Amino acid sequence: MTRILLACDHRGVDTLNRIKKWCLENGHEPIDMGPDTTESVDYVDYAVPCAKKVVDSDGASVGILICGWGNGMAIAANKVRGARAALCASRIQTQYARWHNNANILILSAEATEWEMIVEIMEAFLKEEFEGGRHERRMNKIADFESC
Repeated sequence: MTRILLACDHRGVDTLNRIKKWCLENGHEPIDMGPDTTESVDYVDYAVPCAKKVVDSDGASVGILICGWGNGMAIAANKVRGARAALCASRIQTQYARWHNNANILILSAEATEWEMIVEIMEAFLKEEFEGGRHERRMNKIADFESC
């Protein structure tokens, strides 16, 4: 069972609710970090706390963030030291985000990605693992830069 921290903005609430249901049906533990309203909210207020919890879990949790197009959540989440948030729109893109970039947060677009593709993307994100090797060296360079 994978512990999945979920957050969104107002445009991602419906998708988040579908993801929670999918997680439960597939043996994962969804943790809903909000919001629960479709009234306008600022994605930063949800992306940053979720990213912090993922990083603080030291690999025990992954995150899934959803907003209208995904870019706002990705930019905000990646401001958290240790967060590796990847905006993914296909299975192969998601696989490489895990294999080469050790992504710990999946970013989804509620507006641009159909539900069937979201399921494919989530399955890849939860199944694939970091390859290490030359990619470890690159991730270490990013970590070094984060500490400047």
